[in-house]
Amino acid sequence: MSQPLEIEDTPPEAELIFGDQLPIAEKYAQLLARDGDLLGLIGPRELPKLWSRHILNSAVVSDLIEPGQSVADVGSGAGLPGIPMAIRCPLANFTLIEPMERRANWLADVVVPGLGLTNVRILNCRAEEAPVDSFDVVTARAVSALPKLLKMVSDLVKPSGRVLALKGAKAQDEIDESKSLMKKLGLKDFEIITVGEKYLKEPTTVVQIGLL
Repeated sequence: MSQPLEIEDTPPEAELIFGDQLPIAEKYAQLLARDGDLLGLIGPRELPKLWSRHILNSAVVSDLIEPGQSVADVGSGAGLPGIPMAIRCPLANFTLIEPMERRANWLADVVVPGLGLTNVRILNCRAEEAPVDSFDVVTARAVSALPKLLKMVSDLVKPSGRVLALKGAKAQDEIDESKSLMKKLGLKDFEIITVGEKYLKEPTTVVQIGLL
C-alpha cells in the first residue's frame, strides 16, 4: 500500500517573497491541499511541490504589477496565478475569471473570505463574457496556447494594457505562431521576461504582450 503524499513544507524563499503576508500564503496552501484534489484543482501528486511549482511560481509575477492597477486572471481555477499575486500585491485589484461554477464558488466562498483578501473579486464566466476594455493587465497560466489565448482575452485589456502569459520552454514558438494576429487583435509587441530569479531555482517565464 502506497504512503500518502505530504504537502511541501513552506520553503525559506517563501518568506523572502511574501514577507509579512506569509501567514496568508500559508493558509492558502492549506486550503489548496485540503480541497484541491476534490475540486480537480491540484492533484495529490502536486502536493510535494505545491509551493515551488505553483504558489511561488505564480507570486513572483506580481513583480510586473504596479500599485493601483486592475488585473484579470483568466481561467483562474485554483486561483493561480491570481491569489498568490494578490497576496503579495495588496495595492492592486484582482478579478479572477473562472467558468466552472464549483471552482468559482470555492474561490468566492472559501478562499477570498478565508484569506481576508479585500482586493479580489470573482467572476463566474468565460473570458469572452467578461467586461471588455476593463483591465490594465490580464494574466493566464496553463489556459491554452498563446494564439488561442490572445483571441480570448485581448478585448478585456484597456488600450495600452498588457497580457502576461505564464509559459515554458516553447514560449518563443508560441510567439511566432501569434505574430499573424498582431494587426487583427491590436497587438503591439511581444517580450519574454524571466521573473523570480533572485528567489527561485526555476524562475517563471512570462510572455508579455503589449496592446495598442
